[in-house]
Order: sequence, then C-alpha cells, then structure tokens
Amino acid sequence: MNRSSLRSQGSGSRYLYEPFDSAHARIEALERVLDERWAALELSLKKIDETVDRLEKRLWVAVFGVATAMLGQLVSVVMDGRFHP
Repeated sequence: MNRSSLRSQGSGSRYLYEPFDSAHARIEALERVLDERWAALELSLKKIDETVDRLEKRLWVAVFGVATAMLGQLVSVVMDGRFHP
C-alpha cells in the first residue's frame, strides 16, 4: 500500500494525509480574542468615565460649598458693620 491509496481509503495514520493549513483558523481565533479584549477595554473605559464623572460632581459640590461658606462669612461681616471699604 502506498500513501495515495491510504489517503483515498480514509484509514491509516493521520501523518499520511496532507498537513492542515491552520493559518486561517488561527487568524479567526485571534480576531475573536481581539474582539473580546476590545469589548473588555470598552467596558473598563466606560466604568472609568463614570467614576470620573462622579468625582467631578463631588468636586463641584465641594467648590460650591466653600464658595457658599465664604459668601456667608462676607454677608455676616457686612451685616455686623465690621466691613469698611
């Protein structure tokens, strides 16, 4: 029996067949992995963006709180008559 007859019969060692070109399958697998990584990156960036937005709101509340306290002190000084421009 020679190699060509084994190929046509479908029996024998797997090493007697033509080698499988796995480049296309490998590329598809890498593309799927890349898509999953991209989706995970987008999710992470979305979470970071939401966290930054919350932090920005908190900082503005703090700034307005300090400004309100300073304005309250100024009004208190003016009402007591201690302010002489």
